Amino acid sequence: MNAQDTPAELTPDLQLEIAHLLLIDVVGYSKLLVNEQIELLQELNQIVRGTECFRTAEANGKLMRVQTGDGMALLFFQSPEEPVRCALEISRALQDHPHIQLRMGVHSGPVNRITDVNDKTNVAGAGINVAQRVLDCGDAGHILLSAHIAEDLAQYRHWQPYLHDLGECEVKHGLRLHLFNLYKDDLGNPQVPEKLRRRRRWKQESAAVRPVSALRWPKLVLTAALLASTIALVI
Repeated sequence: MNAQDTPAELTPDLQLEIAHLLLIDVVGYSKLLVNEQIELLQELNQIVRGTECFRTAEANGKLMRVQTGDGMALLFFQSPEEPVRCALEISRALQDHPHIQLRMGVHSGPVNRITDVNDKTNVAGAGINVAQRVLDCGDAGHILLSAHIAEDLAQYRHWQPYLHDLGECEVKHGLRLHLFNLYKDDLGNPQVPEKLRRRRRWKQESAAVRPVSALRWPKLVLTAALLASTIALVI
């Protein structure tokens, strides 16, 4: 195979990396006035930049941050514990800022660094896509983890008490993600996300409403059996 036949995804320009991602989303952001949005994001930036995990990763040159419309994505490259510890630190700091309502999603996966239209570094790839889906399943206060990263943390005793299995959540394009809810003491949100509660209620209601044919079938079988027995006695 010559250079012209080499697939684009194998070229040196696209370097695949495994990132440990923390996605942060401001709940109710679109309902705020523009001035309020700017002020809130500036306040959030200060909170995030003040966390120990952020400062340590940045000092080591192992942190990538991407601003999103209503939050941010933090990419760590050393340990799957980094985004989780950072999420807990942010939750703790938010106790002094109750007007800021966040939801967070954590995942580990492959990403590619790309240059956007403003010549700024951005990211693409399955890792960031799945992290976004994990985030989308949460409500205010939630720190949701993909099963992939939760299984890594579960290998350590000190994380096990804080990992709560939520089961599967159906997300975009019918994809099902196995999620865990991370909370401890007064950090995180111990409630089951509304998206999962709706799904469970729907399943319960569907199971409770049995088809008429299914209800009548046993009666029909019993009637036929009694009729056959009667005929046999007459004969």
